[in-house]
Amino acid sequence: MVERLVANEKVEGSTPFARSNYFMDDLTQKKCAPCEGGVIPFDISEIHKYQKKVDGWELVKDKTEMFFLEKEFTFKNFKQSQSFINQVGDVSESEGHHPDILFGWGYAKIKITTHAIKGLSENDFILAAKIDKINV
Repeated sequence: MVERLVANEKVEGSTPFARSNYFMDDLTQKKCAPCEGGVIPFDISEIHKYQKKVDGWELVKDKTEMFFLEKEFTFKNFKQSQSFINQVGDVSESEGHHPDILFGWGYAKIKITTHAIKGLSENDFILAAKIDKINV
């Protein structure tokens, strides 16, 4: 069984200016830190705090109780999907943090977690934010 949780997308008192200030801690300006375990994964409150900083990523918990970020992207054709995935690969390699990827004609599904700690860390949200900046 897979449990899906989606963070509330509305920020209280939200205006475009207030919302841009809300994202003042711009994850795209950060770099993933090497993780080889020994770090405690985020608890659910920390996950929800960070989830508000990325756009449209769902929180998924698998049968082992491990959390993932997951998002599906759509495209006009296979070539655009492939181009996007190649760029995701480049970003992932430069960050040293690698997602699970499923793609085909007109779609790509990205699943991110920190396997070494069996949960989510800031690295996962940094990678998600950088993936969202990719243009096809």
